[in-house]
Amino acid sequence: MIPSDETQSEHDERAGRPARAAGPHRAGFVAIIGRPNVGKSTLLNRLLGQKIAIVSPKPQTTRGRILGVVTRPDSQFCLLDTPGLHEAKGGLNARMVQSALDTLNDADVALFLIEAGSPAIDTQTKKALDQVKASRKPLLLVINKIDTVQKQELLPLMHRWSQEHPWTAIYPLSALTGDNVDGLLDAVAQHLPEGPSLFGDEVWTDVPERALCAELVREQIMRQLSQEVPYSCAVVVEDFDESERETGRRGLVRIHAQVIVERDSQKSIVIGKAGARLKEIGTLARREMERLLGCKVFLQLHVRVEPEWTRSEKGMRRAGYGEHE
Repeated sequence: MIPSDETQSEHDERAGRPARAAGPHRAGFVAIIGRPNVGKSTLLNRLLGQKIAIVSPKPQTTRGRILGVVTRPDSQFCLLDTPGLHEAKGGLNARMVQSALDTLNDADVALFLIEAGSPAIDTQTKKALDQVKASRKPLLLVINKIDTVQKQELLPLMHRWSQEHPWTAIYPLSALTGDNVDGLLDAVAQHLPEGPSLFGDEVWTDVPERALCAELVREQIMRQLSQEVPYSCAVVVEDFDESERETGRRGLVRIHAQVIVERDSQKSIVIGKAGARLKEIGTLARREMERLLGCKVFLQLHVRVEPEWTRSEKGMRRAGYGEHE
């Protein structure tokens, strides 16, 4: 677990926000849920004030539940990013959808994210909403990406969605630009249970650093490779050597990671001509790791083939996606 650079109260004070009213302390889990590619991970990163969830233009980038903790003097928000709800017939995709639904069931409050746009509700979004409504949790509708539409388009969109469910709130924002994000947690706070914080003030995630580093490699694979290859890739950190991390002003962490693919042809694509693609993936991932860890990183990447790993329990376990991942 890594301490953030400043507490939420310090952040609020620096931003010139008014002090919050005194009242009972509240704390709980908040599931961020919705269809793929609606901006759930971007919103988590924005609320947290630092990057924890990888982001790419491709849908289904998030494969498991990711916790980010925001602590305030009067409340603590345990934010849970989830895989997008989508049609899944088996294998890894079914595991992802089940992870999202399990996270929702464990949460105290849910944020259902949609994109700003047409008021029409497609079949898949309607099905996802029905799954979320079945949890009977306090449910806020978050309309994301308002930076992509004209303001006059929001009212008919909000009106249309208000007819679908008695939302505890309908909240438009842009996770990408930060527009109108600041008040979202205030809208959520009143629906959290009363009680003490669930994590220490210094905690901002429960995801181990080695797992975060594996995700940073996968992020670059998602961003740089096309078609089906990114969805057949997994990343497992085999070695995370911190023995030199506290040595001098330029501490070092040595990381050895395996990129897992399903076929030899995919291995060739990931490696690229004379290893150029894999080198570029490693370079960009290493820069992100150094920001995360606050020190130099020596990164080694190797690619191995695990045939049809996304379709078998044994393969998913080897790729780091066990039953309880």
